[in-house]
Parts: sequence; C-alpha cells; structure tokens
Amino acid sequence: MLDKKAKEKIIKKFRVHDTDTGSSQVQIAILTEEIKELTEHLKKHKHDFSSRRGLLKKVGERRKLLKYLQKENAEQFKELATKLKLKIAQRLEEEEEEEKKKEKKYINPEDETEDIKEDETEE
Repeated sequence: MLDKKAKEKIIKKFRVHDTDTGSSQVQIAILTEEIKELTEHLKKHKHDFSSRRGLLKKVGERRKLLKYLQKENAEQFKELATKLKLKIAQRLEEEEEEEKKKEKKYINPEDETEDIKEDETEE
C-alpha cells in the first residue's frame, strides 16, 4: 500500500489539470506503483497468496483502465505507457518501426539475412 506522500507525488506528476486526482492517467500511475511494490513483496514472500490475489486484481484493473484510455485518447495512452515504462509501450514502438519500414518499402539487408537465418532454423 502506498503511503500518502508517495501517492500525492504520483498525482502531481501525472495529473491532467491542477485539481485532478482521479483521471485514468493518475489511476494507472498509482496502480503501476502499487503493482511494483506488491511484486517486490512477493519476491520475498512467495507463499503470500492473499497478496498475490490482490496483485492480480490490480493488474486487471490497470489493464481495463489502459484499454479505456487507448480507446478514448491514443496519444495520451502512448505517452503514459512510455512514461511508466510499460511493456506495451515497447510493443507500440516496434509496431511503428515496422509500419515505417513498410511505408518506405525499404528492407534493411541485416533484417533480410536474419529472416533467412530464422527460416533455416525452423526447417
């Protein structure tokens, strides 16, 4: 559980306007910090199943909020995911790079040789 000061710090960092305390961005940031704390706790206490259940609930809630934010405002979603260093931000960047390559119809010789090596290892 986050203490009051840590929560206020997160709210100040991710708020949309001055009186914002409950926007999706703030809720996601708070949940992310709580998830990090619970993950560290569970590394030490592997058999704490009650905390594990709480962690899973928080992850599910964050996933719902991220999905909502992505639907409502994709730009803010991408910015928030990058700030919080979420895995989804890395995937989005990779997808954008692939799209840029397709648009330019440019194939990097290194990528082409990697594709050939992968095909050979599959067979």
